[in-house]
Amino acid sequence: MKLDRVIHSPARLAIVRELMVVDEADATWLHGRTGLSWGNLATHARKLEDAGYVEVEKEFEGRKPRTVFRMTKAGEKAYRDYRKAMLELLE
Repeated sequence: MKLDRVIHSPARLAIVRELMVVDEADATWLHGRTGLSWGNLATHARKLEDAGYVEVEKEFEGRKPRTVFRMTKAGEKAYRDYRKAMLELLE
């Protein structure tokens, strides 16, 4: 089985791993959980969004901007396939 190079990046893997266990996450929470810099989080989230794996929604709470991330069905499948492929390689 071939590894998905979009998810295989350590930064993107950290993002999808965290998003797999929640319905949605805001940028502050995801930043804290992944340990990525703000710039790296934005760059890698964009690559995941471009691949159709993550949905990004920008909104306002009062006057404060808030960015929310969600896994798509395609992203969930890609992560499960990636995990399965990694486990097979490690056996």
